[in-house]
Amino acid sequence: MKTYIINVYCRSCSIQLFRYEKEGEGHLVKCYRDNIARDYTNDSKHCPGCGTEFARDWFVHGRPAYKIIQGKVFVRK
Repeated sequence: MKTYIINVYCRSCSIQLFRYEKEGEGHLVKCYRDNIARDYTNDSKHCPGCGTEFARDWFVHGRPAYKIIQGKVFVRK
């Protein structure tokens, strides 16, 4: 499967949250924890700048992941 690195930012304050190795095409719906290349957050679910919760703990196909709350983040390559 094709992978590429994306940067994930907080929609509220534009602080970078992750560098993430995305698998496949399409929108960012979930982040597998083992695919996070660099984590700029303290607990990986809240923005360090404004404190907004942008994700929830989730399991997808037996892998721990963060389910992204729609509209809380934006992505740049």
